Amino acid sequence: MAKLGFIGLGIMGKPMAGHLLAAGHTLHVFDPVAERVKELASKGAVACESCQAVAQESDVIFIMVPDTPDVDAVLFGKDGVTEGVKPSSVVVDMSSISPIATKEFAKKLATLGVKMLDAPVSGGQVGAEKATLSIMVGGPSDVFEQVKPYFQIMGKNIVHLGGHGHGQTCKVA
Repeated sequence: MAKLGFIGLGIMGKPMAGHLLAAGHTLHVFDPVAERVKELASKGAVACESCQAVAQESDVIFIMVPDTPDVDAVLFGKDGVTEGVKPSSVVVDMSSISPIATKEFAKKLATLGVKMLDAPVSGGQVGAEKATLSIMVGGPSDVFEQVKPYFQIMGKNIVHLGGHGHGQTCKVA
């Protein structure tokens, strides 16, 4: 099994990460709110001190944060994903952010040999808790197929819509 990472353990991210953990995956987690990390660590997740640390330990890194600037900081900020990510890793941004920014993030990650999917969700907190989210995915189809088994743990209606930014564009529409 791949080693997974999850950054952003708020009302949506915590239950989503919890489903991955309950499915038996090794899960490295980070959130700026230490209590959220401790809660998942008590259930078997590996607590990390930064986004960089999650990236160093993970093959697939899920991000679920509030907005475009937050994703930018998680990826490219101090102690961010790009400071620890390995080539051939996959970053899956499940936040709802700008499609234009998503395309730029994917280009920057590609220069490091890192693949990306944008995969915003619909269904709210209840959908996250019940693993019934709708997941709209943009990015290369081979990467989608690689990550799809993890999406199926977190959601029910999973659709690959095309290239980078298409998931975000669908969510905005």
